[in-house]
Amino acid sequence: METKTRAIVLRTLKYGESQLIIDLLTEQQGRLSFIQHIGKTPKARVKKQLFQPLTLLDVVFDYRPKSNLQHMRDVRIAIPFTSIPLNPIKLSISFFLAEFIYYSTRDEQQNTPLYRYCETGIRWLDGAQNNFSNFHLVFMMRLSRFIGFYPNLNDYSEGCYFDLRAAAFIVGQPLHPDFLPPDEAAHITTLMRMDYETMHLFTLSREERNRITDRLVAYYRHHVPGFPELRSLDVLRETAR
Repeated sequence: METKTRAIVLRTLKYGESQLIIDLLTEQQGRLSFIQHIGKTPKARVKKQLFQPLTLLDVVFDYRPKSNLQHMRDVRIAIPFTSIPLNPIKLSISFFLAEFIYYSTRDEQQNTPLYRYCETGIRWLDGAQNNFSNFHLVFMMRLSRFIGFYPNLNDYSEGCYFDLRAAAFIVGQPLHPDFLPPDEAAHITTLMRMDYETMHLFTLSREERNRITDRLVAYYRHHVPGFPELRSLDVLRETAR
């Protein structure tokens, strides 16, 4: 069945001398993997530059549900980036989020709201002139809404703990070690109130931003099976302002 879809590049792996295995989050079919021949000449129709992390693509392929690797009939950039490849901080955020989305949506079937959320966020980051230091924090927090473990802010009151396992604010300290104390739980409520347009109003130091990033990754690790340590996290920590 011929399928035309918008897609986000999450990961590429070299396969042999001239092929790539490309993992995409697609609007029409959710997560899919493709195998694609990559030309090495200047006139080649498909080049590896098409498949940089978070690139937004238009893809045409014959969808085969029983195949682990799909084959593209046509692929092109849907919306060219204007700033992400040229800005070191945005570039480090894009590498981190590509890896983060890769693992947090690994078993995702078609989920159009989730896809559109991701694409909208990527386009916002590319277009932002400044005030994007907290972008990845807001993106990570709000993504949990589409995966199914977004906390209920109505349960929060000052002095609450945040139970990472239950994804809930609670009054007393849990009996297990997987929780955030009240001062860090308050950061979660702050994140839940942020959006891309207002996040610059919340001033965080590099240390605070990195600590919150670590806590959010731990949060996902409790709720997404097989969520690993992220290799791109160290680079993000170094470049975060």
